[in-house]
Amino acid sequence: MYKPRLIMDSQLDKLPREVKFCKRCVMSNQRPRITFDKNGICNACNYAEFKKTINWDARKKQFKELLDRYRSKDGAYDIIVPCSGGKDSSMIAHRLKYEYGMHPLCFTYSPPLYSQIGWQNLRRFIDAGFDHYLITPNGRLNRALTKLGFILFGDHNEIFDYGVASLPFRLALLHNVKLVMFAENQEAEYGGITRDSLSPGRKWEDFQECYFSSTLDEMVRIGIEDGYITDPIHERTLDMFRQPSPEALNKAGIVMHWFGYYHHWTPQENYYYVSEHTGFQANPEGRMIGTYSKYAQLDDATDSFLYYMMHIKFGIGRATSDAAHEVRDGHITREEAIALVHRYDGEFPQKDFATFLDYVDLTESEFWEVVDRFRLPHIWEKKNGEWKLKRIVS
Repeated sequence: MYKPRLIMDSQLDKLPREVKFCKRCVMSNQRPRITFDKNGICNACNYAEFKKTINWDARKKQFKELLDRYRSKDGAYDIIVPCSGGKDSSMIAHRLKYEYGMHPLCFTYSPPLYSQIGWQNLRRFIDAGFDHYLITPNGRLNRALTKLGFILFGDHNEIFDYGVASLPFRLALLHNVKLVMFAENQEAEYGGITRDSLSPGRKWEDFQECYFSSTLDEMVRIGIEDGYITDPIHERTLDMFRQPSPEALNKAGIVMHWFGYYHHWTPQENYYYVSEHTGFQANPEGRMIGTYSKYAQLDDATDSFLYYMMHIKFGIGRATSDAAHEVRDGHITREEAIALVHRYDGEFPQKDFATFLDYVDLTESEFWEVVDRFRLPHIWEKKNGEWKLKRIVS
């Protein structure tokens, strides 16, 4: 059962109609919220240059002082760490406990479908010495909202992102833990809102803007109207997907900080760390679909469709994101990054196609109908019956 609906992703209306690429990395100005300076350099590259001027020893001292204010004396939980079992969050939790003497409570918000290697890495992480919650939403409701995310936003993880962003603070309230530790400031590292780039954490109001939208109730209304949601929706049914109010969080004294504000953020180094300390393993099948790397975003068997739709909506995919960061980290040249983008960006995840269709309850023809509705005319054109990007990085 599928009913076409108007696209609800407001980001698409705000995209520049002239496609440009950063002159230093390979990122496009089609990435939502990214900005370019007068020299054609993206704000993520400028932030990478700014990081070279930071006194990281001083930042680490600030970090220790922060943890000293919150560290429990009796072993009670004193910090909440969202942790998928992936390289970044596993590194953070391990260092917090074994380097800094904190007592983390870790949690995972379950992805739609675990991959085998993702589940194994999560178990390895827990077995490395961590208390952990696995929180899994109502399966019927989650599948319906996942389907709606794909149809309305071209992002089947829209509802997943709400849960990931909400639950750390709900657990903090539940366990009376005052400090929540996120990984890196993604808006600064990858290009986005800059006003929090020099801050150790994000204001609750800014957090709402970046990670939540006002469309959850509208998604549910459409889901009921179109017959995707058949179970009763009560006043508190959707709590899992809503951020607690800023007033409640401020009253409880809860704060969130980025680990990456205090420590130089290098994804490749995070991989090396957890390989040694938590038994983390890269994808045994080699590189991930749509990119050349093999150690990121391993846990979700449907994740490759998130990046495929990123390519459809914005003309940039997973290889662009990975290669751009590695250029900024000095690991590859821009020329090498361009070659990787040309080779892997937009690769279709055929291996997991049947699994994805089954989860979101769509036929193959319905899937492609949804996909093609998200191709913007300033990004795509059809030549000889095939869709082609109008501009690619060069």
